[in-house]
Parts: sequence; structure tokens; C-alpha cells
Amino acid sequence: MTTAKRAPYLQVFKTFLRNSLVREMTFRSNFVIQCISSLSWTVMNLGFYLLIFSHADQIGPDTGWGKYEFFVFLSTTMFINTFVQAFFMPNAQEFSELIRRGNLDFALLKPIDTQFLISLSKVEWSACANFMAAGVLFIFSVWQLMARPENPLSLSWFAIVLYLFYLACGVVILYSLMISLAATSIWLGRNQSLYNFWFYITNFARYPMEIYQQGWGLPLWFLFTFIVPVLVVVNVPARLMAQPVAETSPSTTFLAVFAVVATVGSFVASRWIFTRALLSYRSASS
Repeated sequence: MTTAKRAPYLQVFKTFLRNSLVREMTFRSNFVIQCISSLSWTVMNLGFYLLIFSHADQIGPDTGWGKYEFFVFLSTTMFINTFVQAFFMPNAQEFSELIRRGNLDFALLKPIDTQFLISLSKVEWSACANFMAAGVLFIFSVWQLMARPENPLSLSWFAIVLYLFYLACGVVILYSLMISLAATSIWLGRNQSLYNFWFYITNFARYPMEIYQQGWGLPLWFLFTFIVPVLVVVNVPARLMAQPVAETSPSTTFLAVFAVVATVGSFVASRWIFTRALLSYRSASS
């Protein structure tokens, strides 16, 4: 895509951001309540894990996910989920309504990529409150790991760049899964169970993959690592940040390489599913 073609997309996205912010600020009380609600859920979730670590030193025996390592994991989960929920979830949830009401016709007529328009037209700014909370938790947890007397965490700029890169990979994987689920609305007519199914699938990504790597959890580990790769979404960036890069094992290196492959494969697959679904769409006027 040339610079001349990219510029209109950037301008359109800026318009989406501005319009969404104006809409949120029109009802400021509702915006504040949503922010408080999101932060309250985050505080309760953090309190739950603090309760767990009052009874155990690690999440799973010999996994390496101690208290502050896991809080790096938790803040990474919040970074990725907040970004997806702010930019993509509101649009995916409304996709079936666009089809039911016939408003998808207008999106198809726009001189811009339909998937781009469908995915980013609305931004939920109130979800960004959790992003700030995740930032505070992340900085505090990393500082604790770096200040501990035994085996202190040593970070490099390379590790930080890798972390940001794999955060982006995680967002792309979750977005690909979400837009694929949303696209099924064209075939099903109405898919209001999207959020429930999304929650069930992504719930597996909220915990370190080591807890699945034994007993009856092995099929889940394989399924959600190599078939529906939600386990690599958080595990890879959190693992690279919570552990020194120099001490990464061959399995971690393989997982990091696979995460890139999974990111590209997920996006290509979601693009194919979305395009195929549009080919099956019948205009409301037909």
C-alpha cells in the first residue's frame, strides 16, 4: 500500500477516534460510571490473586510464576484485552445488527476496505481506564522483580522491544479470532452469543500454559496453543518480560517463533473468512 493510499485510512481512523470521544463525552456521567465499573472489576480480580498468593508461592509447582511474575502476566493480559475491547469488541458486537438492519449495504458502498470500516468505526474510550491500571501494576511488578535480592530481573532495550512486538502479535491474534466469529453472522443471520463464546475461548489465555501441561489438561494445551493459538497471546510476551532473555529455554524460543507464525496465519485466515462471508451476503434491498 502506497503512502498516498495509507493517508486516507489514517485520516479516517483519526475521525473514528474523535467521533467516539465526542460521543463518550456527550454522556460524561455514563463515561465516569463505566470507568469506575471497569476499575472495580480490575481491583476485585487483583484481590482474588492476592488471596491466592497468600496461600501459595507460585501458580503451579516449579512453574516459575511467582507472585510478581504472575502480576506481570496479569498486567500483560489486561494490556491486550483492554486494547481489543476498546477498539474491536464494540464493532464486532454490532456487526450482526448491521446485517439484520441492512446497514451493511452502506458499508459495502464506501470507497474504503470493508473490514477496516467494520472493525474500527467505534472506539470505547472508557475501556482505556483498565489500560492505565495495567500500566501501574506492570511497572510495580517489574520493579519488584528487579529489586529482589536473589536472581534480580535484568532488562534490556531488546527485551522491551520484544515485549511490545509480542503484545502487538497478541492483539492481532485475538482480533483475528473476533472478526472471524463476527463474520459468521452473515451465515447465521444473528450471532448474539459472540461475546459469550469469546469469553469462553479467551478465558484459557488468562493463565500460564504450564498449568495445562499435565494430565487431562494436555489436550487443552495442544488445542489452544497450536489450533486456536490463544495461549501464546499472553504467555509469550509475559514470559519474555518476567524472565531474563539470556535465560530463555529452547521451548520458549520455539514458542516465540511459533507466535509470529500464528499471528500471520490467524490474520490471513480471518481475512479469508471475512471475505468469503461477504461473498455470501445478500443485500437488504435484493
